[in-house]
Amino acid sequence: MPVTTHALASPADFYRHSLRLLLDKDIPGWIGLWAEDGVMEFPFAPPGRPERLTGRDAIAAYMRHYPDHIDLRDFPEVRIHQTTEPDTIVVEMRAVGRIVESGDPYDMTYIAVVTVRDGRFTSYRDYWNPLALQAPGLDFVRSDAR
Repeated sequence: MPVTTHALASPADFYRHSLRLLLDKDIPGWIGLWAEDGVMEFPFAPPGRPERLTGRDAIAAYMRHYPDHIDLRDFPEVRIHQTTEPDTIVVEMRAVGRIVESGDPYDMTYIAVVTVRDGRFTSYRDYWNPLALQAPGLDFVRSDAR
C-alpha cells in the first residue's frame, strides 16, 4: 500500500491526523507520516534512553511495540499553537489510557515542538516527563515483544 502524504493539510491538521493513527494503534501509518530523514528528539531523556532518533527507520524501531505497552484511549486535551515559522507548531496535550502490563491508568501531559514540511514530519521534539518511566510496563524501548 503506498504511503500518502498530507501536503495540503496545515501542520495542525496533520498533527491531529497523527493522533488519530496513534489511537487506532496504526503505528505503520504513523511512521508513514515521517520524512525519510526526520528527527525525533527527547530533550529530557534520562540516562540510558534515546535522546535523538535520526531517520524514519530509527523512529519506526522505537515506536514498533508502543501499543504493546501503552493502550491509548484518548487525547482529551490538545492545544496547538502556531509559531512564526509556518511549518512549526507547539502542541500541549494530554494522553490517557492504560498501561498494558499492569492495567494501571496512563495519564501523561506532553509538550512537543513539531515541524511538518511537504506533508511529512521532519522534526519532533517531545518534552515528556521521564519520571513516568518509573511505572511498570513503560520501558518499551527495551522490550521483548510478545
